[in-house]
Amino acid sequence: MKKFFSILAIAGAMTITNIANANTAEAAVETAAVEVVQEGAVVKTSFHQELKDRFIQGGPEFMGIVLICLILGLAIAIERIVFLNLSTSNTKKLQKNVSDALAEGGIDAAKEVCKNTKGPVASIYYQGLDRADESIESAEKAVVAYGGVQMGQLEKNVSWLSLFIALAPMLGFMGTVIGMIQAFDKIQSAGDMDPSLVAGGIKVALLTTVFGLVVAIILQIFYNYIVAKIDSIVNDMEDASISLIDLLVANKKK
Repeated sequence: MKKFFSILAIAGAMTITNIANANTAEAAVETAAVEVVQEGAVVKTSFHQELKDRFIQGGPEFMGIVLICLILGLAIAIERIVFLNLSTSNTKKLQKNVSDALAEGGIDAAKEVCKNTKGPVASIYYQGLDRADESIESAEKAVVAYGGVQMGQLEKNVSWLSLFIALAPMLGFMGTVIGMIQAFDKIQSAGDMDPSLVAGGIKVALLTTVFGLVVAIILQIFYNYIVAKIDSIVNDMEDASISLIDLLVANKKK
């Protein structure tokens, strides 16, 4: 996983370098309008080209950091989504298989079923069954303790994703504020309030805020999906834990 993040970080740095070294002549051309009149014909600028031009206009200093936030945030989000989808299992089917195994082959057969099933619910079942020979209370404590461990694994790196969600717009706002300060410095140096003197600088400054907000919105969507997925798995774990204790109690009475 560390290699995965390192590759993404290198790719992001190379992307920023390529964008920063793009043709400066194109960056100086006004691209505010999507449609440009050229030799009597209307030429439409593609969304990709428009986005690239706006990014270059924003400058590599803050825009590059915002891009890194997007790359790392998406890397974490994709890794978590894959992990959570692999952790999702058919809890009802597992409960039935464990119940049948307990009835036919006892604790060892039920543990074998859990070994052959992926997901945190199966792991919790295994820990509870492993302590079932001692007492129901021991099994219950093992289920609760290992449930906390599994929850920690589900929430791993999610805090970093929330950090990038907060960091991207703040970096954008910082770029805007610094750009505004530079614009007012130009006004002070010129000694005259000429709109054309500062309009370009203010527009560039506002672009950092726009891109920061866009990055935060994209990552927020992934974050909400991940949190909802974690809550769903945790609910399944809690329901399955109660069902396991009931199965163990019923098995003890036989």
